[in-house]
Amino acid sequence: MASLYVHVPFCPTLCPYCDFHVVRRGPGWVEAYLRRLKEEAQALHERFPEALRTLYLGGGTPSYLRDRELVALFQSLPWALAEGAEVTLEANPGTLSPGRLRLLQDLGVNRLSLGVQSFQEPVLKFLGRAHGRKGALRAVEMALEAGFRVSIDLILGLPMQDVEADLKEAAHLGVGHVSAYTLQVEKGTPFALLGLKEDPEREAWAMERAEEVLGEAGLLRYEVSNFAREGEEARHNLVYWRNGFWLALGPAATGQYPGENGAYASRRTNPPLPRWLQGEPPQEEAISPLEHAKESLMLGLRLREGVDVGAVEERTGLVLFPLLQGRAEELAQEGLLQVREKRLLPTPKAFPLLHRVVLALWEALGLPSKLPCTPEGAGEGREEP
Repeated sequence: MASLYVHVPFCPTLCPYCDFHVVRRGPGWVEAYLRRLKEEAQALHERFPEALRTLYLGGGTPSYLRDRELVALFQSLPWALAEGAEVTLEANPGTLSPGRLRLLQDLGVNRLSLGVQSFQEPVLKFLGRAHGRKGALRAVEMALEAGFRVSIDLILGLPMQDVEADLKEAAHLGVGHVSAYTLQVEKGTPFALLGLKEDPEREAWAMERAEEVLGEAGLLRYEVSNFAREGEEARHNLVYWRNGFWLALGPAATGQYPGENGAYASRRTNPPLPRWLQGEPPQEEAISPLEHAKESLMLGLRLREGVDVGAVEERTGLVLFPLLQGRAEELAQEGLLQVREKRLLPTPKAFPLLHRVVLALWEALGLPSKLPCTPEGAGEGREEP
């Protein structure tokens, strides 16, 4: 248990596409949040005291906290950091300044995930973002000059967007990581209430262009929605995609812990902020060895490295590959998978068709099902996979 996710729910604005657990600041809420977080952290540290190799502060907008609040947040986390630990903080461009960046470095942050979304004024206005093009560029420039590892988020395929321009801008900024998504109109968001529709064909084309444009600049697609220079992959998020274990703190945050009584894992999801402040315990879900295997296929096939079925067999004690082999070879003949001993790797052709690939493999295990949603706290900028 060497990875920790901390959810900071406060945001200066509530974007019309966002369905994360976010709230505006209310009187005394941040202070109450920090007190409760410290209590939760102390209790969790007593059970899992191992030094952290990755720490991810997401939200919400963690950088929206004031200086003294950020200091208090980090002081509330009793874990030591392992040598070379990755410490990521999500930030909006308008919340950064040279002084704020120095404070973050003093607190141990070495990687910033910047919610840029676009470099085009009409797109930013449409998305409800508080920053403009100049603010986005300046934030990236300051973060790189200060020595941070920098990732930026982009949303692609919007009707008024020049996708090529946004991708080329991102490709030549000098950042080490880009998370590129297409707009998902989530139920209950303002965009959904307005009847906004997704455009699958335009979105598929946008992701193809992302792979080409970013790839030419050395940012390779190592996960369905994530592109990185060699060595700049998001180490914390790889824990999720490899279906490992991680700790979680804060309202609505989800952690995955070793299971008990025959379960492979226990997934624990905290309640929303008001109930979390009152000390309501998390909801727990027991993950069986077979369910873990199923999820490992779904998550692992999002990665260019694929999923090592043999390693999943060792973790769970299940015999899986003989059931999967025939279907995997059929998918390989379609050009959707590569089969290397017991490792299954998606081809570039498979990325837009992963839903079909995963369901075919699940059916081979006797497990037809729909793909589940991802718990809060499992993504880079946006909650993916």
